[in-house]
Amino acid sequence: MKKDIILKAENISKQYRLGQVGTGTMAHDLNRWWHQVRGKENPYLKIGDTNDRTTKGNSDYVWALQDINFEVERGEVLGIIGKNGAGKSTLLKILSRVTAPTTGSIKFGGRVASLLEVGTGFNGEMTGRENIYLNGAILGMNKKEITSKLDEIIDFSGCQRYIDTPVKRYSTGMYVRLAFAVAAFLEPEILIIDEVLAVGDAEFQKKAIGKMQDISKEGGRTVLFVSHNMAAVKQLCTRGIVLENGSVVFDGKIDSAIEVYLNDSNNNASRKWDISQAPSCDFVKLIEARVLNSDKKITINHSVIDDIVIEFTYEITKENQFFTHGFNLFNNHNIHILSSHDKDSLTLKKPLSIGVHSKSITIPGNFLAESGYSCSFAIMRYNPFHIEFHEMNIVGFNVIDEMGEKSVRGSYSGGFPGIVRPLLNWE
Repeated sequence: MKKDIILKAENISKQYRLGQVGTGTMAHDLNRWWHQVRGKENPYLKIGDTNDRTTKGNSDYVWALQDINFEVERGEVLGIIGKNGAGKSTLLKILSRVTAPTTGSIKFGGRVASLLEVGTGFNGEMTGRENIYLNGAILGMNKKEITSKLDEIIDFSGCQRYIDTPVKRYSTGMYVRLAFAVAAFLEPEILIIDEVLAVGDAEFQKKAIGKMQDISKEGGRTVLFVSHNMAAVKQLCTRGIVLENGSVVFDGKIDSAIEVYLNDSNNNASRKWDISQAPSCDFVKLIEARVLNSDKKITINHSVIDDIVIEFTYEITKENQFFTHGFNLFNNHNIHILSSHDKDSLTLKKPLSIGVHSKSITIPGNFLAESGYSCSFAIMRYNPFHIEFHEMNIVGFNVIDEMGEKSVRGSYSGGFPGIVRPLLNWE
């Protein structure tokens, strides 16, 4: 079956010059022009550092995006995710034709509406009503078409009382409400939305996500959505693209995209050791560690509401040993979340037989906040206390937040601070 491609990006790259604006730009422009006249390649495309903010580059030029290629089908909801500085906003500005790519091309199969930054596409001196007509005209709609949608737009935005007031007097939240309503209801074939929705309150975020689901499923329209909130991305999107330092590092199913985004390269949900390389002391060797879901299956991605089981398997090599177990948990910012000692372990009172044994702990649902996590494991003795070995980063997993009655978040889709997210009782 032939795919119905509505947007195709081919070899998109974007280069920026660092430093003070205007320094040497006339000379560079003349140099580019002279190369073009002679039919030669732009000389500044051959230089430039990748878009890695953590390193000091050697060039005055930086590639915000490099060789981006992807296709989007009609009716698809595509999540574009990545850390700050990965190139997400630059890509959306190119797709929205706010800025041009340095190289490459984009092919569109329909009208594009964008919601990138607060105030984009609005004239502050004009009223909300006038801006609705202005935006509709930009999208190629006539006055009759816009008027037929006017009441729905105003009602959805919740700005009825201020609709004939210049939008420069609107609050940031009102601005976003009206801008989203205009973009959603004027029926573009492609709707591009950046993190700007996070500005709205909980009620509006819920309405906006519901509307985006409706226009993709029922209207057959395409949505490109950028957010750092994986709960909203997971609920809304079916496919994800992960950007890192200006390049696409993953393109596929949204669950796998979130896994790549959250993952530390050292994290795996299971790990086995060769007996010669196993973490060990003179009486025990760690053989295997696994992260399991409630069905006892090895899983790296876990919902915030689900229990997570960490299982350790080790081999006792010497008789009559009294010991206990320790566990530590770190998030992907290397913050030490918790330590747990198996203080009531039977192994402190009764030695285990020589052979293979296992021990597991359960991290309850609605306890950890959304993040990537890594685990450590220790074997210890008491009286006197002594650590026989402590192995870091043995396994890891991701906790993915979600909206719903069973989570702390509920229907709120904005940023949710904190390193733990327990479901507390309010009385």
